[in-house]
Amino acid sequence: MPSNETERLRAAREVVQQYLRRERPLSALVVVLAVSVFVGTYVVTSFLPAVVVGVASLIAVRAPVFRTAGTIRLRTDDEPETVLEEFTSSTPPVLALQWGIADDVTTDDGVATYTVSYLFGLRSTEVTVDTHVDTTPDGTRLVESVATTAGQPWGTYRSTITETDDGTVVDVEYTSDRRFGLRRVPQQRVAHRYRDDALGTQGYEVVERDTQFGL
Repeated sequence: MPSNETERLRAAREVVQQYLRRERPLSALVVVLAVSVFVGTYVVTSFLPAVVVGVASLIAVRAPVFRTAGTIRLRTDDEPETVLEEFTSSTPPVLALQWGIADDVTTDDGVATYTVSYLFGLRSTEVTVDTHVDTTPDGTRLVESVATTAGQPWGTYRSTITETDDGTVVDVEYTSDRRFGLRRVPQQRVAHRYRDDALGTQGYEVVERDTQFGL
């Protein structure tokens, strides 16, 4: 694993930048396809039908109909206490694709805030992550991280940290608390690959993953 916190964050952010270089063109392609449908309809029919089709395409692209959920099993050579410290920090390993693109990461009373700018810095949004820890009678640590954006629920991550003979295992159950449209589908698909790479740079091997993607 990287020798210190700074190296861990740097390594993960490098992977996130690779993710952005792939995700942004794919997300833009969805918009281009919607515009192409409008233009194609206009060419073969007339302006009014093209407007109707264009509006319908825009609604279909943006309508919040999909959500994701799943589980991940991670393994690391680090001690459970080290893992607990990282999962309760302002930059938990499983949220690297969120804090990795942030312009600023701050913490207030245990709640982390990621400020992300877009549209060439003209607009920004904030993602907040509230983390709580519980311990079972047998000493197993349970970490729950609840993320919100613009005051609305975004996602919940429940991580169980267990010590084993050859390191530490983390079982993560995650659910999206909001739906997203077709324009976010490429982002979700690309994210699967780079999320695992980002975890690997932080010293976490993805042993098993089960992703559910649907309505």
